[in-house]
Amino acid sequence: MQVIPVTAVHRGFGTTTRRDAWWAAPLAVFVGLSAFVVYATWAAFQGEHYTYGPYLSPFYSPEIFGDSPHAWFGPKPAAWPGWLPFSPALLILPFPGLFRFTCYYYRGAYYKAFWADPPSCAVGEPRKSYWGEHSFPLILQNVHRFFMWVAIVFIAFLSYDVWLALWFTDPATGAREFGIGLGTLLLALNVVLLASYTWGCHVLRHVVGGRKDEVSKSPVCDMAYACVSGLNGRHQLFAWLSLFSVMSSDLYVRLCSMGVLTDPRIL
Repeated sequence: MQVIPVTAVHRGFGTTTRRDAWWAAPLAVFVGLSAFVVYATWAAFQGEHYTYGPYLSPFYSPEIFGDSPHAWFGPKPAAWPGWLPFSPALLILPFPGLFRFTCYYYRGAYYKAFWADPPSCAVGEPRKSYWGEHSFPLILQNVHRFFMWVAIVFIAFLSYDVWLALWFTDPATGAREFGIGLGTLLLALNVVLLASYTWGCHVLRHVVGGRKDEVSKSPVCDMAYACVSGLNGRHQLFAWLSLFSVMSSDLYVRLCSMGVLTDPRIL
C-alpha cells in the first residue's frame, strides 16, 4: 500500500483559512465573562446593600458574619484584622467561583477567549507546545470534581433563602406574613437555573452512572443518568443563564436596598 507523507504546518498566531467570523464567539465570551467578573468583584467588596426585607443576594449567601438579620453568627468578629478588607461575600464566593472556574465548559470557553489557546478551531495559536492537563498549572483544574459537591450544598442554602423570601414583615404590626414579591420570583428562578447548571455537571454525570459499564442494569442509576444527561446536553445554555441570573438577582436586591427600585408584591 502506498504511503503518502504528510507534513504538519505550524500556523502563526491568528492565521487561518477560515472565511467565517470565527472571532465572534471568543469575543462574546471575553466580553460576557469580563463583565461578570468586574461586577461580581465590585459587588463582593461593597459589603452593603445586599439585603432587602426577606431577600438576600446570592453573592452573600450564606451570610456567615454580617450586620443583616440573615447572618448566622452575628457581626464581624472583633479579632478580624483591621488591615484585611471584610465583606460577607468574600467568605463564601471563592467556593462557587472555583466550581465555575474549573468547569469543563467554562475552561474551554476562556482558554479560547482569554488565553487564545487556541483562539478558535483551525486558527493559529501563540504557543508551539502543549504540556497537557497533568502538568502545572492546568492540573489544578482537577479540583472541579471536589467543588462540585460544595456547589450542590450551596443550592440548598439558596433554596432556603427562597423560602425566607416568602415571609414579609408587616410594618404596622411587626408580624410575619406569607407573600410573594418580584424579588421572590427572581431568587427562585436563580435557584432553578443554578441547579440546572450544577446538576448537569459532567462530574455528577459520571458519579450517578457514567462509572458503570452497563448503567441500564441499575434502574435507579439509569434514571439518574438520563436526567443528568438531559441537563448536561444544555450545560452551556444553563452556564450562561445562571451566570446572568445570579448577577441580576444581586443587582435587583441592591437597587431595592438603595431605594432605586420598589419591590412589587404579587401576592
